[in-house]
Amino acid sequence: MKVVTIKDMVRKDVPIYYRRLYTAVAVLELIKGSEDHRIDFAIENKPTGQTEISVTLIDKVDYPLVPLTRELKKFIAGLDKNGGLPD
Repeated sequence: MKVVTIKDMVRKDVPIYYRRLYTAVAVLELIKGSEDHRIDFAIENKPTGQTEISVTLIDKVDYPLVPLTRELKKFIAGLDKNGGLPD
């Protein structure tokens, strides 16, 4: 399982400055090949300075969710660190 890319990212308007919500399409390379799946994810900055990322899969995926969610969180953290997320 590999996260190829996350495309069509749209930031939702949230009045809380330390929480960012997004909708997107994740391109995943699974056993059967490359598939597109809709996701929602949130990035929240905690008062301790830590960043917490949560991912919700909208479409049903025929793959174990724990490793899939872990890889998506790593990919999103990399995008956030490198400035790849829309404002």
